[in-house]
Amino acid sequence: MIRKGIYRRQFMQSGGVAAAGIAVSSGAALIAPGALQAMTLATLDAHDGETILVMSRQIFPHPALGDMYYAKVVTDLDLKAASDSSTAAQLKEGVAGLDKAMGIPWIALSEGNQLAVLTTIATTPFFQTVRSGALVSLYNNPLVWRYFGYEGASFPYGGYIHRGFNDIAWLPQPPETASPPAG
Repeated sequence: MIRKGIYRRQFMQSGGVAAAGIAVSSGAALIAPGALQAMTLATLDAHDGETILVMSRQIFPHPALGDMYYAKVVTDLDLKAASDSSTAAQLKEGVAGLDKAMGIPWIALSEGNQLAVLTTIATTPFFQTVRSGALVSLYNNPLVWRYFGYEGASFPYGGYIHRGFNDIAWLPQPPETASPPAG
């Protein structure tokens, strides 16, 4: 059966590309406002949160991954900062240091200049705190797993032998003689 018209997936993809193009061409911020508004921060202020969100995206860039996943990095670091004053001070001083690096707020820099500044501070405790926090918050999120095609742990479901062990569709089927006889 041949379907005419546009498929839902095609519509969603083209809509996302169009929205990104409008945002870039209009000079709008590339951070979704909803992601920032959804963050309820106890210790960090909005500028700190936005800076850490963009920093996390620079460290672990996944263009198709929405800001809401990176916002989780910020809220987790804020939670840690709320219970540890040294982490709070480190994050606030780190953001202030990023802003001083080129004399303007770090988030106002081009991506190339942001990356250049991050490269110079890659060995600092501030960078390592954000990097390790982003590593855990981002890649330990089951919703992010879907983006990468990871189905999660197989043990609770009986292992992979019955859940995808033999579902490789991109290889040709081997001949019967390639397997030993069942015995």
